Amino acid sequence: MSHKSAKDFFAPLAVGAPAPLREIPARPSRAIHFFDPGNEKMAAKVPDMVGTVDVLLGNLEDAVKAENKEKAREGLVQIGQSVDFGPTQFWTRINSLDSPWVLDDLTTLVPAIGDKLDVIMVPKVQGAEDIHYIDRLLAQLEAKAGISKPLQVHAILETARGVANIEEICAASPRMQGLSLGPADLAADRRMKTTRVGGGHPGYLVRQDPERGEDGVPLYDGPRTTYQQDLWHYTIARMVDACATHGIFPYYGPFGDIKDTVACEDQFRNAFLLGCVGAWSLHPAQIKIANKVFSPSVEDVKHARRVIAAMGDGTGAVMLDGKMEDDASVKQCKVMVSLAEELAAIDPELKKQYDAIELEA
Repeated sequence: MSHKSAKDFFAPLAVGAPAPLREIPARPSRAIHFFDPGNEKMAAKVPDMVGTVDVLLGNLEDAVKAENKEKAREGLVQIGQSVDFGPTQFWTRINSLDSPWVLDDLTTLVPAIGDKLDVIMVPKVQGAEDIHYIDRLLAQLEAKAGISKPLQVHAILETARGVANIEEICAASPRMQGLSLGPADLAADRRMKTTRVGGGHPGYLVRQDPERGEDGVPLYDGPRTTYQQDLWHYTIARMVDACATHGIFPYYGPFGDIKDTVACEDQFRNAFLLGCVGAWSLHPAQIKIANKVFSPSVEDVKHARRVIAAMGDGTGAVMLDGKMEDDASVKQCKVMVSLAEELAAIDPELKKQYDAIELEA
């Protein structure tokens, strides 16, 4: 086994490359909105979407046909060079590392728009070796192009092996920005019996125990309520823990049924409550859902501020509205208030709502 000094972890992997980040900036990213840069109609809408969504991502991978790969790559370069993204982050999803297009993706994008890109999303990451490959190559390309800001890397969990190696993936590089759940490919790799892209499944359920008759015998054929369960709860929870451990950010991936906005909001909210900071958007309607769900409500921010104010130095315990609040409560509330402050800085409407909060005695 080879050994590496902890000090070397934050040394550039190429002479002249920028110094790696010591901490990943916590920028709001409630919705990562995907667009096809090779589609003229989609590309034309990008400038007008700046400021309306936290992340705009030019997609080069699966949703782009093989014969359109080069057109999409060229379109992304044009967009990156011509659009001022302002408060909106600019990401891309490159092709998978086993594809014939990925090397051209990186050697084209980094010199041309590496100073504009914030994050490179890498699909189907299997283990730390995939991140190490990207890490070294990006450093070489950054050094050659004279880029001063290191590009960040975001991995998609789309294979069983990737989930099994989740800890080492998170720890593989200072570039690691976060992880996303890729439910469709992950379901196929696991041989899960679902064709849905995200969301629950009516066949994955628990059933109420049977009622008993007067003789005490269970009425197995009687009416029994069922409760649909979440196929992705385990994976999301594991992803959240791994990301929290390594100081990076977890995201829910795509929700494929665009028209089912109710179920989409439910799934996004489950992910938010578990600790995810955002989700993918495949349609403008999902941007609105993500912005709503991944922004703390006025009621939650108000309560969090009340707890922080009541706790003073954060020690001891107090009673508020009949509930005990202690130091653990303060830590939870500070997470909520911190997120609200970050969002208020980029969302004028949210700022107006949060600023209007009046604390009760």
